[in-house]
Amino acid sequence: MTLRVLADSVLADSGAVLAYIPSPSQGVWHIGPFPLRAYALCIILGIIVAIWWGERRWRERGGQPGAILDVAMFAVPFGLIGGRLYHVATDWQKYFGSGGNPVDALKIYQGGLGIWGAVLLGGVGAWIGCRVYRIPLPALGDAVAPPILLAQAIGRLGNYFNQELYGRETDVPWGLQIFRRVGDDGQLDLMNGVSTGVVDKIVHPTFLYELIWNLLVVALLVFVDKRFRIGHGRLFALYVVGYCFGRFFVELMRDDEATKIAGIRINSFTSAVVFLAALAYFVFATKGRETAAQLQPRGTATSAETAAPDVAAASEKASGAAAADEGTADSRGDDGSGTSDAQAGAQTDNDSGANASADAEAPAPGGTVETGKPSVAEPDRTGSDGTD
Repeated sequence: MTLRVLADSVLADSGAVLAYIPSPSQGVWHIGPFPLRAYALCIILGIIVAIWWGERRWRERGGQPGAILDVAMFAVPFGLIGGRLYHVATDWQKYFGSGGNPVDALKIYQGGLGIWGAVLLGGVGAWIGCRVYRIPLPALGDAVAPPILLAQAIGRLGNYFNQELYGRETDVPWGLQIFRRVGDDGQLDLMNGVSTGVVDKIVHPTFLYELIWNLLVVALLVFVDKRFRIGHGRLFALYVVGYCFGRFFVELMRDDEATKIAGIRINSFTSAVVFLAALAYFVFATKGRETAAQLQPRGTATSAETAAPDVAAASEKASGAAAADEGTADSRGDDGSGTSDAQAGAQTDNDSGANASADAEAPAPGGTVETGKPSVAEPDRTGSDGTD
């Protein structure tokens, strides 16, 4: 009986200790005059992981090395600007409403990036990069789809340090403790301050729900890509479909201030619209996957394609040489017989000429030898002048 009571007491105490998830005591550390923000570090880490993994996936699909980093130079700045613009536009009252400071809209390091704006303008930046480097945008989107979603999951850890994007109050065992934070001046500062140890409320960790959902969708995308060889932008569309589906329900659990359309949080409304558009693209887009040759910059041939004309030219040259040799052999055969005939004819002529010369050199009866040259009369041995 005593052991049973003790066990119940331990379980109760463990439940009390492990009942809730504590928030970090702070999200900003100062190194001299420079603030080191966990939110910014998570965003940077996510970008690095996305580029690294996206580059590997691009090469595995047959693309040229370095293409993902080249396009990222356009996509990342556009994505950050787009994410901030969407956040400010949908939560404009925080910056331009009563008591708001418009300058704070520029302080991106304090958090506040809307994924819809990041994907939209990031896609515009990627399109520009693909135009510059002559790379097919849909294929590139398929390569970076799982890495982008993994980067989003890493970025959600920044929301954890900032104590933001949480849901309604709850008493579930995995509820998140929101600590009261104060700044150096003693004023309340939930984002940049340090925890006082006082728990203001217990809420749903919606950032954690979305993080877990993102990781599940990443695993699904990788499986589908390997199993069915998705291409032509359809894997990117599937990423959008999966993310929007989860984000829609996560938004329903939040009760913080947000712009609404017809009583629906704007993020839920956007999730539904983008979900349908991405699903339609996935269903009706071209099936299959691009070949490695199609991933090369337009106007640049692959090594195999480059070697093919050389091989063809060499083959054609060899064929021409063979034909020339055969023609030479034939001509030699014809010329040889003709030459033999000519030589035979010439020999006959020479023989005839020789016979004629012999006949001409033979002494005529009672006369001198005719050589074809003017003959010189042999002087008279009697001293006569050679006349009768």
